[in-house]
Amino acid sequence: MTEQTRTLPPYPPTSQDPFDPWRSATPPQPPTAEPLPAGPTSAPRRGVALLAVVALAAGLVGGGAGAALTVALDDDPATTSSSVGSLRTPASTDGAAAQGSVEQVAATVLPSVVSIEVSGGEGTGVVLSADGLILTNNHVVAAAANGGELRVTFNDGSTASATIVGRDPVTDLAVIKAEGVSGLTAATLGRSADLDPGEQVVAIGSPLGLQGTVTSGIVSALDRPVRTGDATSAETASTVIDAIQTDAAINPGNSGGPLVNMRGEVVGINSAIATLGAGGQSGSIGLGFSIPIDQARAIATQLIDSGTATHAQLGVSVQDTADGAAVALISTGSTAEKAGLRVGDVITRVGDRTIEDADSLIAAIRSHRPGDEVTLTYQRDGAQDTVSVTLGSDG
Repeated sequence: MTEQTRTLPPYPPTSQDPFDPWRSATPPQPPTAEPLPAGPTSAPRRGVALLAVVALAAGLVGGGAGAALTVALDDDPATTSSSVGSLRTPASTDGAAAQGSVEQVAATVLPSVVSIEVSGGEGTGVVLSADGLILTNNHVVAAAANGGELRVTFNDGSTASATIVGRDPVTDLAVIKAEGVSGLTAATLGRSADLDPGEQVVAIGSPLGLQGTVTSGIVSALDRPVRTGDATSAETASTVIDAIQTDAAINPGNSGGPLVNMRGEVVGINSAIATLGAGGQSGSIGLGFSIPIDQARAIATQLIDSGTATHAQLGVSVQDTADGAAVALISTGSTAEKAGLRVGDVITRVGDRTIEDADSLIAAIRSHRPGDEVTLTYQRDGAQDTVSVTLGSDG
């Protein structure tokens, strides 16, 4: 079965929605180019193209488009406000065995997970601070950006209205603030860089409106470039996430909720699922995707501080080739131009990461932050070469 891309509707679904998972799947449009560093409409993808249908896992659809993303938050507490102290990165736990049972993890994390309702749809959020800062997906709350009502329900059944602190369609992340609350249990954010394939994880959220649902599985893969999007929304038309892949059951309504390691630390924000097209299964088929928390932490911090976020940028448009991502356009004054890249160059690696197509280049750049220095491997006229570049910023 070939890859198709569509998004899931709000839960409960509307029968008129052409992307209603309770109707037959609508054939997708081919992916469009990212502006910078993305590329023009490209040929069918390899690798990730073997997935069936990539769909947003939220009660509300959406995505984001554009340049590039992220990294982890500075560990220096002097640079972090006390209200978001939980965003600080814990010490590395490389090699440490995961402890605890699923039951213990759920008991620890459930008080930090909320259900989010907006415009008839429902998603999930993660509590970041005792006074009500909550991390979720942009596509969960985008419908409330122009005056729509947001409401959150806590694990104990209490509710509160909420407002948007900041949204970032490029990374499909948002921070909202529950009003008039205090003493909330903030989640502990872990390190997605410490994850290994095969490691056990737990997903918590409100799939299909069922608040406080706990599912478990393993990390199936890391650094998985996954394109999601909503053909019905200009603002959230397309985004590429550099995802953690998991077989923990994730369904519509899980978006914005936590993927958690066995120490009860949030390691990802659940965002998308693969589904079978052409009338096939639209719920979980064991292919779920989460935004790594190391990337989400940096974006959340910027949204809390200023309401907006900046992203690393190479300054090229690219398209798929058999060998990697071919440079189709170079922006004047960009990092790519300064590094001497030319139209027609085929980028095959970023550092030690193999680039298979345009989306994998976007995901690789988005795993960094402005100012990071990376080494690009590229092919030109049949010869291979490398160049060191300092990534620019879209800010």
